[in-house]
Amino acid sequence: MAENSSQEQGRLKVYLGYAAGVGKTFQMLADARELKQRGLDVVIGYLEPHGRKDTIIQAEGLELIPRRKIAYRGAAFEEMDLEAIVRRHPDVCVVDEFPHSNVPGSSRAKRWEDVLTLLDAGMDVLTTMNIQHLESLNDQVWQMTGVRVRETIPDWVMKQADEVVMVDLTPRALLNRLERGVVYPPEKARQALENFFRESTLVALRELALRQCAHEVEVRQVSPAESFSMDAVLTELETQVAPAPFAGNDRILVHLTEHPSTAMLIRRGRRVADYLQAECFAVYVSGDSDFAGLPSERREAIERHLNFARNLHLETHVLEGSKVVETLMAFARLHRVTQIFVARPQYSRWPAFFAMNRVHRIVAEARDMQVTIVAERRREPHA
Repeated sequence: MAENSSQEQGRLKVYLGYAAGVGKTFQMLADARELKQRGLDVVIGYLEPHGRKDTIIQAEGLELIPRRKIAYRGAAFEEMDLEAIVRRHPDVCVVDEFPHSNVPGSSRAKRWEDVLTLLDAGMDVLTTMNIQHLESLNDQVWQMTGVRVRETIPDWVMKQADEVVMVDLTPRALLNRLERGVVYPPEKARQALENFFRESTLVALRELALRQCAHEVEVRQVSPAESFSMDAVLTELETQVAPAPFAGNDRILVHLTEHPSTAMLIRRGRRVADYLQAECFAVYVSGDSDFAGLPSERREAIERHLNFARNLHLETHVLEGSKVVETLMAFARLHRVTQIFVARPQYSRWPAFFAMNRVHRIVAEARDMQVTIVAERRREPHA
């Protein structure tokens, strides 16, 4: 990054947790108050205290930018007023709930897009999120919790953070807070205890957050010339978190098809690529480059997967060729690919037979590469 651009670009600080109620927003506001005491111009662009008294008190004394009202389907909604913040142009802007989806009619679809706009305008931003909203972990979180998280943040956005603070609380302490009514009102707390806030689920999510935190540290240590820093509040699980190894020479190819499991495959490839600091290609092989000969449903599925891969910053390619395996392997060798990710076909008569035969041929052809066949796991119900 050039020197003048780094001076103009704002800095992003993310407060990361594993569940509601661990104290992300409270800690963010505490840091905002400290910055104000140092003489910086600090405003709250958006705050969602969820009725928590301690959080509301922590926000006192900080200027709050009024929200923008948007009408949608006969109802009025409130969103962060991005234009008002840009006009006000503080030194630091506090923006709660980073993964939030804005109501239709907003200038941008996602709050993280609003935050990037603030950073581009030269403002520093403090924001909050939970680990389950990281896109590459979507399938893993679903396996753990039974909840398919719909509001996600692409991993490349997290990489924009100059600082990541893990706000930690033991699951037992969090459950105590929940039972005392600190996190949610009594009725909602009871529902949470019966569903998402099972202790085993919280333990798994917490460990996931700690591992991600360790990975973020490792990534930033790899490039010491970059102006990144990391503060992590790690407690007794810190010694269990192994830092990610750095390879640097890996190149990953994700084979795209129209099957729904391709989305899971893209997330897996993105996650491994980040772990290894590897280039990652998403490749679809077609008989014609414009998909003109495909049925509309199949064409829409392929275009959806290509767009999803682009959103996660995978380098996408549509290769024209009548022989899928030969075309795919020619691309892999040309780009010195070291790992290939393919989805395991679902067994349903002839289509699956031909798809599995294709997978076997890829394995046979890629003797000098690692081939990972990824199965779409089905979540087992809680006992």
